[in-house]
Amino acid sequence: MSLKKVIVENSVGMVLAHDITQIIPGVKKGPLFRKGYIVTEKDIPQLLTLGKEHLYVWEQQSGWIHEDEAANRLANAATGESSNFEISSPKEGRVNIASTVNGLLKIDTERLTSLNSLGGLVMVTVHTNRPVQKGEIVAGTRVIPLIIEEEKIIAAEKLCSANEPLIKILPYRLRHAGMIITGSEVKKGRIKDGFGPVVKEKLAVFGVDVVVSTYVEDDCGKISKAIQSTLAQSVDMVVVTGGMSVDPDDVTPSAIKATGADIVSYGAPVLPGSMFMLAYLDNRPIMGLPGCVMYNGVTVFDLILPRILAGERISARELAVLGHGGLCLNCPVCHYPNCALGKGI
Repeated sequence: MSLKKVIVENSVGMVLAHDITQIIPGVKKGPLFRKGYIVTEKDIPQLLTLGKEHLYVWEQQSGWIHEDEAANRLANAATGESSNFEISSPKEGRVNIASTVNGLLKIDTERLTSLNSLGGLVMVTVHTNRPVQKGEIVAGTRVIPLIIEEEKIIAAEKLCSANEPLIKILPYRLRHAGMIITGSEVKKGRIKDGFGPVVKEKLAVFGVDVVVSTYVEDDCGKISKAIQSTLAQSVDMVVVTGGMSVDPDDVTPSAIKATGADIVSYGAPVLPGSMFMLAYLDNRPIMGLPGCVMYNGVTVFDLILPRILAGERISARELAVLGHGGLCLNCPVCHYPNCALGKGI
């Protein structure tokens, strides 16, 4: 299949090889004539009005494929034809990829760069490690020319499907959490707990139930025992709120260490949230949450939680990488996750 350029007046009866877009400022932008349309005599004046003095029409030629077919093949290759994605019909040469589930989006960014370096085609995605919801568009692809060598698409397909799909969605796996609220002032009833409800709400967004809640005063031994007792109740994870700073009464980090947990990091290069702690005991995550989680809308907890719930084990290096893009700008209107926060990962 190849393209032939013809004078518009001579195109009657021929098959359009491309969409012809009509733009009416403030009213409409969209295809007036779609590729595959057979041009009629009455179309000629309108085509001329649109500034089209020449058109591309199809001529069959072996070894070349149309942009629509190519874009569809790219989208299917990138997703491995997973049921977690819905691939749209081509529109003006573009195919959208949308999620059919709630989960954590994973993009192989190295292969994505290699794909976009082939030339003549593009694959565009939102950032990797982003929590996505059913129906959300996560990627788009198209071919730049109207037709492209099939050999190039075959090479792109091989790149997309090497080892595993280029684009994946990991469903959330952890469903039951235990929460330990520290603070003598809360345990002794001097103040009302403001931390627990915030954390419960954030977990509920991902379908996580807090099945165990325990209030413990600022005592290293008691907090440590509470963590171990909570883990014994078959929870998937433990969240410990408060007591994460360097004040004399803030003993949560020491208590987590005292359980014998494998400490990944005490401290994370994210503001707000630098006093965050992550550890694992019996392969279950323990997170120590600083007070900012209670007061700030978006913190390190929001960046890490979706990955934890998807079953990923976070390394110290992955936390360190958060420093690039880890500064929240406290925008008057928060648009997270549609902002730069956490995009270093």
